[in-house]
Amino acid sequence: MGVIGLTNIVKTYDMGEAEEVHALQGVSVAIQENEYVAIMGPSGSGKSTLMNIIGCLDTPTSGAYLFNGLNVSEMNDNELAKIRNKEIGFVFQTFNLLPRSDALHNVELPLIYGGISSGERKRRALETLNHVQLGDRVHHKPNELSGGQRQRVAIARALVTKPSIILADEPTGNLDSKTGEEIMMLFEELHHQGNTIILVTHEADIAEHAHRVIRLRDGKVESDQRVTRRKTYPAAAAS
Repeated sequence: MGVIGLTNIVKTYDMGEAEEVHALQGVSVAIQENEYVAIMGPSGSGKSTLMNIIGCLDTPTSGAYLFNGLNVSEMNDNELAKIRNKEIGFVFQTFNLLPRSDALHNVELPLIYGGISSGERKRRALETLNHVQLGDRVHHKPNELSGGQRQRVAIARALVTKPSIILADEPTGNLDSKTGEEIMMLFEELHHQGNTIILVTHEADIAEHAHRVIRLRDGKVESDQRVTRRKTYPAAAAS
């Protein structure tokens, strides 16, 4: 069964004074469980808008969005928040970590919002930090970590709720090339372990890690292709 089904998604922003921006114009995309998909496109192509709709951060003007068989298009704000918290793991370019909190607390955050007990939160956060090879950095704050380590904390935070998909927006944008490759190796490993990954990027070398590339232009799907030659790695490396 498909995790994500988008049918004729239209998103129009009213800019006032009778001006409208047509960010998405009839986008239809289906993404299956355990796919590794890159969404690409130039600035203004609609990829950020599409990411926001997939991540339930925004709602379409028209069209249907099914997430694990549920009609997201008809959900209220509370229902959308529940989907975001339990079903989608977000990884952002800017990490979005709490600067005064250590890695453990940053990873615990989604579980706090989910009403999980303190002891269970710590157990799951520790387990997930170990999973991304940061078991020795649990009490370090973001300013005590390298860029790659901060992104690993962000990935652990995305994973801790055991989401249906991981949605990554330019996850290597603030990293040097070597560290960026190490983060992509980690995504490769997560995909091999069964995670569904959707990667939004404008960088061709980052998109090469995916198994399928969807290209947007002017709010429409320009191409949707399987990738036969892609970068693969046996395991993730520490940064």
